[in-house]
Amino acid sequence: MGKTISVTLKVWRQKNAGAKGYFEEHTVKDLDTAMSFLEMLDVVNERLETDGKTPIAFDHDCREGICGACGAIVDGQAHGPDMSTALCQLHMRRFQDGQTIILEPWRAKPFPILKDLMVDRSALDRIVAAGGFVTVRTGGQPDANVVLVPKEDADRAFEAAACIGCGACVAACPNASAMLFAAAKVSQLSLLPQGKIEGERRVINMVRQMDAEGFGNCSNHYLCEAACPADVSISHIARMNRDYLKAVVS
Repeated sequence: MGKTISVTLKVWRQKNAGAKGYFEEHTVKDLDTAMSFLEMLDVVNERLETDGKTPIAFDHDCREGICGACGAIVDGQAHGPDMSTALCQLHMRRFQDGQTIILEPWRAKPFPILKDLMVDRSALDRIVAAGGFVTVRTGGQPDANVVLVPKEDADRAFEAAACIGCGACVAACPNASAMLFAAAKVSQLSLLPQGKIEGERRVINMVRQMDAEGFGNCSNHYLCEAACPADVSISHIARMNRDYLKAVVS
């Protein structure tokens, strides 16, 4: 058990994408600082339901920083003030007694609000569906070291594959760019032998789908990298740009 604090929560409420949103204020007392941010929202929702009011809608699933379901803007920062941390990994000990916390959904045109803090991130799924996969026959599980992959390439591919698709990069970017997400999904395959076969078609299709979804372009603000809970490097964007240029001129 940690110490207890009280906070004022100003949370965005919106019935659906077409409705007018507004901030709703709640004073939340006697919060154990050992609880997670999402557990704090659970407490708020229990009290709202007890009072016969509509609970705050927010996405969550594993609550271990793995699935990418959770996400919100906390005091102007995607996933909150801690680096390399998803919203579910943020704890109330990060806040001060009496502090006011402003909570908003991801703000991006391709992420229409479903309700309150929940947004529709299916645009990211459509980018992956456009080419983020391998269709060539690769056979069964090979013995170790049969397919030689340089250690640096394997490490970079693993880093890219760590992307959880939460959308924080889009929400943090002033252009609402999905370049870091798309680049991670391209790199995790293009760096490995099995992914090189379809590499040119993949990068062209995924970039075209990203543009079709209405995401903005990258202008090197680096905010996507700073907001990423998986520490995906912006260098993958440079790699995707090079792969795209090679593909369109070949």
